Amino acid sequence: MTLPFRKDLDKYKDLDEDDILGKLSEEELKQLETVLDDLDPENALLPAGFRQKDQTAKKASGPFDRERLLAFLEKEALEHKDREDYVPFTKEKKGKIFIPKQKPAQSYAEEKIALDPELEEALTSATDTELCDLAAILGMSNLITNNQFCDIVGSSNGVGKDSFSNIVKGEKMLPVFDEPPNPTNVEETLQRIKDNDSRLVEVNLNNIKNIPIPTLKEFAKALETNTHVKNFSLAATRSNDPVAVALADMLRVNTKLKSLNIESNFITGVGILALVDALKDNETLTEIKIDNQRQQLGTLAEVEIAKMLEENSKILKFGYHFTQQGPRARAAAAITKNNDLVKRRSICSNRIAF
Repeated sequence: MTLPFRKDLDKYKDLDEDDILGKLSEEELKQLETVLDDLDPENALLPAGFRQKDQTAKKASGPFDRERLLAFLEKEALEHKDREDYVPFTKEKKGKIFIPKQKPAQSYAEEKIALDPELEEALTSATDTELCDLAAILGMSNLITNNQFCDIVGSSNGVGKDSFSNIVKGEKMLPVFDEPPNPTNVEETLQRIKDNDSRLVEVNLNNIKNIPIPTLKEFAKALETNTHVKNFSLAATRSNDPVAVALADMLRVNTKLKSLNIESNFITGVGILALVDALKDNETLTEIKIDNQRQQLGTLAEVEIAKMLEENSKILKFGYHFTQQGPRARAAAAITKNNDLVKRRSICSNRIAF
């Protein structure tokens, strides 16, 4: 579609500007320069050379000479008179000179404690063992070593140095070993899902980092026709939005899957919204976990999640930490309502059976 104001400009597409400028006379070129007088000099969209006409009337004086230019600038600077001061400088200091206040040094006099002559004589003649016993009795254990404290307290209780517990020594930290790798054979499990193996009820691909995205999408495609897998978990598998969209397509047709776990992946709000849209019509899934994605899902996604949980009465467990209070309250109320409905159905069925 051609805009109306461009219809008359098509005939100027193939014009050669250089050829036209070469045919202009000197007077026509000067006349062309006068057109620049009407341009806006503050228009930032124009180059600097096109914001005003060339106003240089002086002819070129020759090639550039740096030494000559520096000598000329130095001569001009020396001949230029300095500006006269309005107030002559007289080296007079005005105002008070700041003298910091000297804080008096605080002196602490040693406090002399006068003891009874008999007590002072007893402390002077006491041995190291007797002084340690006295310190332990007075509760001043910081004045004696651990071995000395052990000799005093442990010997009276029949506890040796080897079994004496040192309260200062830190507890030994127990090493925490990494979890063993996931032993699931990816290719074999995928083929078993495609073959609809009745013995395969649970698929756990958690923490397998090297599964390609096309393979994860194949798992979702294979689950569309599988009738035996009830639990499918692919947490921390680097799954992204295309995988989430493939899982959403699977949830629209799968009628056997009960639990889905996609936590700790790279799924954004776009992928989550695709899953939420698919869960509005799903009647079999009772548990789904989507928490701990690489980035927050956003307010729009949380509102849609809460709305889906209010419409889908089959979901009993939903693993996600809401950041907004409104969707969090709505989701909690919806999950509570769904669990209450299940309890009522079980009570009614028991009464009918009775």
